[in-house]
Amino acid sequence: MSLFKRGKVWWYEFWFSGRRIQESTKATSKSVAKLAEQKRRRELEEGFNSVEDVRHLQIQTLGQVAKDYLTSYALRHKSTTFAKYAVGHVVRILGDRMVVDLDERSVTEYQDARLREKAAPKSVNEEVGFLLRLLGDRGTLIRNRLKKDKTLKLKVPKSKAKAYSIEEKQKLIEAARNTRSPHIHLSIVIAQSTGMRAGEIRHLRWGDLNFEKSYLTVGRSKTDAGEGRTIPLNPDLQNALLEHREWFEARFGITDPNWYIFPTGRSNKLDPTRPVTTLKTAWSNVRKRAGVTGRLHDTRHTFITELAESGAGDQTIMDLAGHVSPQMVKHYSHIRMQTKRDAMEKVWLTQKTAANKPALLELLRKSSSPQLEEPQYAEGEGSNPQSEDPLTEADE
Repeated sequence: MSLFKRGKVWWYEFWFSGRRIQESTKATSKSVAKLAEQKRRRELEEGFNSVEDVRHLQIQTLGQVAKDYLTSYALRHKSTTFAKYAVGHVVRILGDRMVVDLDERSVTEYQDARLREKAAPKSVNEEVGFLLRLLGDRGTLIRNRLKKDKTLKLKVPKSKAKAYSIEEKQKLIEAARNTRSPHIHLSIVIAQSTGMRAGEIRHLRWGDLNFEKSYLTVGRSKTDAGEGRTIPLNPDLQNALLEHREWFEARFGITDPNWYIFPTGRSNKLDPTRPVTTLKTAWSNVRKRAGVTGRLHDTRHTFITELAESGAGDQTIMDLAGHVSPQMVKHYSHIRMQTKRDAMEKVWLTQKTAANKPALLELLRKSSSPQLEEPQYAEGEGSNPQSEDPLTEADE
């Protein structure tokens, strides 16, 4: 054991399983520092001995574990982009620490560090999920303790998703027509007409389109339920695709079934064998030009909302959107205010009609009864009621 001072604060330094542990006790008393060092050593020893058959993993750094984890992750998942992003942040902040050295306090410290960097709570929660999976059995124990203390997840603000109005949708389409991007106009038409995710749109190939039978097949998708689903083409989308095909053939000569509809690269060096990496910049420009607020993903919310408002059943919506449960349909469906207003008005009219039914029936009866006019007599004719009028007094 070695204690030393930095300023007025005592630090300890010792070796554990071939690694040097050097930390501040945050104490100005040497006796307190000794106790802190003993407690720290005991924590490490208990953590190391908790799972006997994985001791060699306990003394690995988190960075080393993360490298092996991502290699295995890539073999089991279609996309590793987000995993690399999330694990990258975890390694950047905690990568030098040993697995045995990580506990609930480490998770809280990580959350605080990312919040100071202005990371979104939802993103931090995702990253913590990866952190705990990296820790294996130790991560499971930490997860349970954090759940018990209600500190596992940061509170996430309610979704700001919206459903675009018909006017907003049209503004976006018109604004997209006048941009330099060769992709964004058709991308927005596809998004509005099919509810496809941005990643699904970017990875569309010409072979995914069936113009003869007027439908497309979703290739690469975020979920198993989304991959391989078929979506009919409405007339607007079919025309936009045909127009884009003319441009594509003029540029590349053919539309190879394996080539991507939205090729990557700059305008003078487009590569149809690889998909465009992002639509965010082009979307941001179109949105500002149209004077519309919202995300490209909100077109998906809009599509599902419109299906729900049209009376489509949950199964139909799930088949078109690529969802796996009615709960996800509910999450994405935002019944708009006008639809709510129309429904409330319909209920109100029904109730008022029922309440006023007797008066309405009387009004209808009177309006449907024939009106008798006073007889008109020619000059010189009698007007005596007792004349030859066929109506008797009793009849009147």
